[in-house]
Amino acid sequence: MIDESNGYESIAEIYIKGRGRAVNGIGSSTVRAWAGSFNKGSIILDLGCGTGIPVTKILLEAGLNAYAVDASMKMVEDFRQNFPYVPVACESVERSSFFDRSFDGIIAVGLMFLLSEETQRVLIPKMAAALNPGGKLLFTAPLDKVEWKDVMTEKDSRSLGAEQYRYLVSASGLSIGEEFHDEGGNHYFNGLRPS
Repeated sequence: MIDESNGYESIAEIYIKGRGRAVNGIGSSTVRAWAGSFNKGSIILDLGCGTGIPVTKILLEAGLNAYAVDASMKMVEDFRQNFPYVPVACESVERSSFFDRSFDGIIAVGLMFLLSEETQRVLIPKMAAALNPGGKLLFTAPLDKVEWKDVMTEKDSRSLGAEQYRYLVSASGLSIGEEFHDEGGNHYFNGLRPS
């Protein structure tokens, strides 16, 4: 059986006890600023949501409506305990049934580089197509084209590199928004759907 969680199902309990409870962890201020750029009630999709902490929690605190997806059953179970009223699906992000609807924003923190190169190339246009006019996409990935072993799962991770991410975002009909780093050195790519 293929592990669509990229190894995170097998280490879910360790993750949940550590990073899965970090309310003000690395990147929280960046996500908070992004969430604050939406009108109250905007609908946001959190891809690779894990436990929902901190990203979904920040979205809800900003008055936004959230949907969430994660391929780890244990993470989704924990998410449901944390946020029982938020629609969440346990499925691979690239095949998520939530892509049958549209969103004002889509966020994927700490996810993209866990996926195969082919999946990343499929997912970026899929995310772009699911954005409403004026919608925003935010995801993290290293600036350099690089491969490494994920520290927690020991599975292969890969960044396509900034040039390729910018190309995929703009080829998907989005304009490139401001890019930035958080306090942990994570790089954020920002795409905007024209109004």
